[in-house]
Amino acid sequence: MPSREEVLAFIATQTVHIGKREVARHFGLHGADKVALKHLLKDIVDEGLVTKGRGKLHKPGALPNVLVVDVIKRDADGDLIGSPAEWDEAEHGEAPDIVVAVPRKARPGDPIPGLGDRVLVRIADGGAPSDDPRPVARVMKILDRGRARMIGVFRAIPGHGGRLLPVDKKNLGRELTIPEEAMADARDGDLIAVDIIRNSRFGPPVAKVRERLGNLNSERAISQIAIEVHAIPYVFRADALAEAERAKPVTPAGREDWRKLALVTIDPPDAKDHDDAVHAEPDPSPENAGGFILTIAIADVAAYVRPGSALDREAALRGNSVYFPDRVVPMLPERISNDLCSLRSGEDRPAIACRVTIRADGRRKSHSFHRILMRSAAKLAYAQAQAAVDGHPDETTEPIAGPILTPLWEAYAALKRARDDREPLDLDLPERKILLKPDGTVDRVVVPARLDAHRLIEEMMILANVCAAETLEKHRLACMYRIHDAPSYEKLLALKEFLKTLDITLPQAALLRPSNFNQILARAKGTDSTELVNQVVLRSQSQAEYSPENIGHFGLNLRRYAHFTSPIRRYADLIVHRGLVRALGLGDDGLPDAQAAALSEIGAEISAAERRAMAAERETVDRLIAAHLSERVGDIFGARISGMTRSGLFVKLDDTGADGFVPAASIGGDYFRYEEGQQALVGTRTGETYRLGDPVTVKLVEAAPVAGALRFELMSDGRAGLAPKGRGGHIRRDDGFANGRRARPGDKPAKPPWKRKGRK
Repeated sequence: MPSREEVLAFIATQTVHIGKREVARHFGLHGADKVALKHLLKDIVDEGLVTKGRGKLHKPGALPNVLVVDVIKRDADGDLIGSPAEWDEAEHGEAPDIVVAVPRKARPGDPIPGLGDRVLVRIADGGAPSDDPRPVARVMKILDRGRARMIGVFRAIPGHGGRLLPVDKKNLGRELTIPEEAMADARDGDLIAVDIIRNSRFGPPVAKVRERLGNLNSERAISQIAIEVHAIPYVFRADALAEAERAKPVTPAGREDWRKLALVTIDPPDAKDHDDAVHAEPDPSPENAGGFILTIAIADVAAYVRPGSALDREAALRGNSVYFPDRVVPMLPERISNDLCSLRSGEDRPAIACRVTIRADGRRKSHSFHRILMRSAAKLAYAQAQAAVDGHPDETTEPIAGPILTPLWEAYAALKRARDDREPLDLDLPERKILLKPDGTVDRVVVPARLDAHRLIEEMMILANVCAAETLEKHRLACMYRIHDAPSYEKLLALKEFLKTLDITLPQAALLRPSNFNQILARAKGTDSTELVNQVVLRSQSQAEYSPENIGHFGLNLRRYAHFTSPIRRYADLIVHRGLVRALGLGDDGLPDAQAAALSEIGAEISAAERRAMAAERETVDRLIAAHLSERVGDIFGARISGMTRSGLFVKLDDTGADGFVPAASIGGDYFRYEEGQQALVGTRTGETYRLGDPVTVKLVEAAPVAGALRFELMSDGRAGLAPKGRGGHIRRDDGFANGRRARPGDKPAKPPWKRKGRK
């Protein structure tokens, strides 16, 4: 029998889901030893050291179960090797190689990938040899053929064609030559897609222009780069647009008339589509003193987007709306999202309403769903509603402050008590928002205030989402859950080692809960490490996804949870709406059998679309900030270390939140090694240390707006440390200087090791 530590170490090295059979096979166990192994695995699962979900032991977090992969090469055995299309090196280190499995006996219609393709894959449960640590992926869908193409900015060379400056950070500095006969109609400054037609051992690769995508000097050029790089559908097909234009307003037939109920929408001030409205009133029942009756009304998108229709196919393809600082790529055409389904003030709109009765302590007593016709009493912004409750109403809010807003805030106070008792994960990570000038460039970066108005809407939406999941479960109907797995053993181990450096102990609980992480966050609150600890705890968490198989939502500390409240911008919510319509007999446009049977594949695709949108949104912000700072090369900034790898440090600027990189070779007069347990780079000779979260001063050395990349140089020293014993002598840096301080003009390069005294 292997020891407990050996079993944990084996599971921690696996990047796929494994079961008892795979563990037994790895250690060569048979007969009675398998029974002993079963008890051992049960013990480590009960202690929370390993997560068990869907009948398998697994280590979530290293790679999502479903992801988009670019097929980049073949290995020595001829296997196709892929790399994640979106990968954060600052958070996860170097991207892993993924073996892209090709079926030996392909059936008609099976997706057969090739070099250069972009594919949607599922990480397989087993399939790789026991001595091969690489994850194996099964192809679900080929998203784009021939990703040997590259996207970049064309720079003309008069009389000699031009060159391509890639927009991808991974290809930064890798220019391509475009001969004059291969330019097509490209002009200087154009964003273009090219095919690589020839690689040369000497000189840059040669490419030809495949497509002109726009010009960098045009409006929305920065977000267009992300749209093209991530292949986000942004032009609606003609049949979907025609179907949207033909749509007629829903009539009251077959609906409950709730138009006299004073529902209000509370959204950001620039919101165009309003998909939720809320109302609260004290419960008149003497049996529920101090309780409330809450109504959460959600736009009835299912009434307009029928299963199998052109609009439905388009929404499923997009998966969700994508939000950029300068535009929105909507999931549905504006005729649907901004007009017929948007809960506009004073206009009749169809909705599916969740009516919930809560007790004085915020706990739910009962709930029901209704298909209604409603009329919003007011359109409010978060700050506007908050000001009215705080005693500063305006013309719009003064008539409704007492009768409508006050009961909402009183109901929120009860919901907050229930939330505090539930103790979900309570991270404090302020979100920055970019404000643009009329020309589309950055004006400034702000951190909007977090108000009770935000929390009120958030808690009411969570409540409705839970009710939706429970209702579908009660009626034994397929549900698209929003699931969030517990942190993996490997990530917990890394978090534990890091917290030790701050004298914070990770609780030794049999099964860690969100409250355990909240205790850690409370310990760090008010210290210099507050933001750092919040970031590290966030990175220790798994990524949420959509699935018909429920494993609960760890972060919210909920046993069942679905997304129901945003069907205008999320396809998952539309599926839940259809499920409720079918389960409760609310119409003939409910969830069809074919779609219910395909929820697993749909969940995988919309989870991948969500990650694609997040990456595109993040990269657009990076490019806008890089363009904003491109005129400040040489300036000094305050920053904090936000991540690190063996190759250097990632820093986040204090004022704008911009991310940049400091190469290890440019740090000080020492050789720095990466200590993962300490989350630090440590000087081998001097012991000088740069740790995650440390405040630093940096100088901007280079800005590449097209790629969204910033390169900095450290201007401040690290923490003093002790040089490791037995490591005397000078350590040569890449620039050849061996001084125990930062290199300066006039310093002499160190002798190479083979010329130093005492060396042979």
